[in-house]
Amino acid sequence: MSQADSREPNLPSDGAETDPSPEAGARRARSGPRRAPAEGRLPRRAALWLLGGAVAAAASVAVPAHAKPAHANRARPGAAGPDPQRRRADRVDELLAVLTFDEKVSLLHGAADPQSLGQAGYVPGVPRLGLPALRLADGPAGVRVKRAATALPAPVMLAAAFDPDLARAYGGVIGREGRALGQDVLLSPMVNLIRTPYAGRNFETFSEDPLLSADLVAEQIRGIQDEGLIATVKHFALNNQEKDRTSLDVRADEQTLHETELRGFEAAVAAGVGSVMAAYNKVDGVHSSENQVLLTDVLRTRWGFDGWVMSDWGATHSTAPALAAGLDMEMPRGTRYGDALKKAVRDGLVTEATVDRAVRRILSVRARFGLLDEAARPDRDAESGAAVALRVATAGATLLRNKGRMLPLTGTAASSLAVIGPTGRLPFVSGGGSAFVVPDAAARPVDAIRDRAGADATVTYALGQDLFGRPLPATEPPTDLENRTVAAKATWTYEGTLTVPETDRWTFHLHHGGARPVVTLDSTELFPVVPGAPEQLPGGLLSRAPDGLSVRRDTVELTAGTHRLTVTARGGATGQVLRLRAISDSQRAEDFAEAVSAARAARSVVFFAYEDATEGQDRTSLALPGNQETLIDAVTAANPRTTVVLNTSSAVTMPWLESSAAVLQMYYPGQEGAAATAAVLFGDADPGGRLTQTFPAAEDRHPTAGDPLRYPGQDGIQEYSEGVHVGHRWYDAEKVEPLFPFGHGLSYTTFGYDGLVAERADDGGLAVTFTVRNTGGRAGIEVAQVYLGPSPHLAALGVDQPRQLLAGYRRLELAPGERRRVTVTVAARTLSSWDVARHDWVLGTGRRTVRVGASSRDPRLRSEVVVRPL
Repeated sequence: MSQADSREPNLPSDGAETDPSPEAGARRARSGPRRAPAEGRLPRRAALWLLGGAVAAAASVAVPAHAKPAHANRARPGAAGPDPQRRRADRVDELLAVLTFDEKVSLLHGAADPQSLGQAGYVPGVPRLGLPALRLADGPAGVRVKRAATALPAPVMLAAAFDPDLARAYGGVIGREGRALGQDVLLSPMVNLIRTPYAGRNFETFSEDPLLSADLVAEQIRGIQDEGLIATVKHFALNNQEKDRTSLDVRADEQTLHETELRGFEAAVAAGVGSVMAAYNKVDGVHSSENQVLLTDVLRTRWGFDGWVMSDWGATHSTAPALAAGLDMEMPRGTRYGDALKKAVRDGLVTEATVDRAVRRILSVRARFGLLDEAARPDRDAESGAAVALRVATAGATLLRNKGRMLPLTGTAASSLAVIGPTGRLPFVSGGGSAFVVPDAAARPVDAIRDRAGADATVTYALGQDLFGRPLPATEPPTDLENRTVAAKATWTYEGTLTVPETDRWTFHLHHGGARPVVTLDSTELFPVVPGAPEQLPGGLLSRAPDGLSVRRDTVELTAGTHRLTVTARGGATGQVLRLRAISDSQRAEDFAEAVSAARAARSVVFFAYEDATEGQDRTSLALPGNQETLIDAVTAANPRTTVVLNTSSAVTMPWLESSAAVLQMYYPGQEGAAATAAVLFGDADPGGRLTQTFPAAEDRHPTAGDPLRYPGQDGIQEYSEGVHVGHRWYDAEKVEPLFPFGHGLSYTTFGYDGLVAERADDGGLAVTFTVRNTGGRAGIEVAQVYLGPSPHLAALGVDQPRQLLAGYRRLELAPGERRRVTVTVAARTLSSWDVARHDWVLGTGRRTVRVGASSRDPRLRSEVVVRPL
């Protein structure tokens, strides 16, 4: 995207800007043919309805040098000649000619790694030909292996910065570390839209908005692959929730699919992504992993994808149909693509040419990344990774409320502080599941606040809510159940009594580092295994103790006195440590009272609230879990100068909002979260984030509320009946007032807008030019957002359109008094809609409204522009 900035003389500048709009990524992508949108009637295509072209704005653009992956010109050792691409193709041909059939099949599925590094997947190599194995690691927020890596903030926090350049730097950290930590393929990024606030993996993805998601995923992929690590965009497609994800049949009409969910995947392909992961769910009755419409007709034929498609773990449901549809690799084992594939070839159900096609796709990507031979690996740069982690956590910090300028903390407000909440002392680094990363280190937020407040300040801490229990009351015979070590291959058993001092409800906490111990109390088993529930989900907050042990909980009513207790634990192959704890309701009340007392004694309060999300399950409520809402009410009643810091994955409801002074959304901020939180609280950094998802005012006031067919699905079927009105578009269409709108976020300064001019650009899009001025007394960050109204031409054709859609944006850092004249170019694709009558994109001509402002509900400038046919 082109852009023009003009600055008034003698004012400070933050330097040249690059265009961060979603269309900029398309123009930085590899070139390829694209069709122009239709103004009149297009011939109906005989192909399936999903096939559709891009607009002429993206046609045949060469890749700028800065956008080319660093590995793109990497020649294999000993190679000669001027055409690396031709040499790579020749090498693949050579390998295909000498690989045996069994060796080819072995390249199409995962296997057990004989020397595992703790990664998610492994594909054996072919030693006799010098072809190395592939290791595949999870990594939405850093590389998940046994060793430590940079734990970056969650992708949703990265997205909150509205900064594609930062997304590229984020990807660069993961790319370098993935290679340094022995990995070849990253099972990330995720670009499924945030469709429902309940989805358990909302923190792993970017946004509810298709255009913002598309832009960020493209730049993150470029950053990852610049370092020679193959990126895998996932989950293709419509995997927008965890509940019933392996069985749900998702139905979305043609226009909805193209204008919402598919846009990010198309951008990933344009950015040159090496691999695509097929989703667990079905789409229109067909499993994603064997859906030819998705995997071949759209992905390869329409978008020109030349990489390989792998299944999600255990998501391959057939052999011949899946391979024919375009699934090239089964993970994590070879249930369908191992012996079953060999038999299918012998029986004539699959041709060897079809096997060769899949092998060629995999080898071609490996050749492109220099992975047909053993390749040198870089060293980790932990210091650089930490710097990017801090930069992202600060840039994504989103100030939702700031009554009476409570923040930043200065003067007396900073001299006497009470820090309250478990995540004030325990750093909440990352969400659970495949997003969990072992960090190099992670400071405690209360320590960072103490350091920043200085020696003359008083900073107290109160837990408020105990997450991991207290040491057990007396046992007889006495035994150590606080840190019990069980040797490898040994079994340890305890039989005795537990004496509780009072009749109460008790919550028991089992911490364990191996196979789950069996614990019984009065002959009733605590912590029973739940059929179908995962036994181990790494990471998160509640499922993992501060020392890394897995945590299980069970609550029972106990009378005062003695109770029979038994514990049986097995050491397994490597041994384990176990810990058994408990806490009563009366002890919880003590923690509650202590927090309120601490709040009353301090000048200001920083209350850390949490919500713990993980892969494999959706949230069941938008409320903060446990007694946090009640505790916030009590704390703010005792001290109205309370700032609530949210360590949450997604939107939460806030019945306590009006009683708080400030609310700072910090998501899961990674290993540098404590430093970033302190920097924003004390004003060393301006809160730079803006919401990439709308926060609803109540459980029944969001796009998937009240309709079980929309969410979570009914009788195994789910319908995206909201159509193109996803996220903030739904709130506009239904005229529902949100708690906080898309794009919302406050600065410590103020900004003014003027001088809006919208006109036609040379490429068929729009050039939207305006001035932003810092009207406050300190430097600050603004994210100026451009919204586009519907086309009368498309309305006349009966094409459903959002009342307004995000068309572009610009992140600006302005000094006090600085004015910046900026131009945001809106590409022709953003001016277009998908017409089901044409099965293609149609340019939305006619007089259209352009709004510029600070959020979807905060327009500052308005104009109109006439869009004419190309």
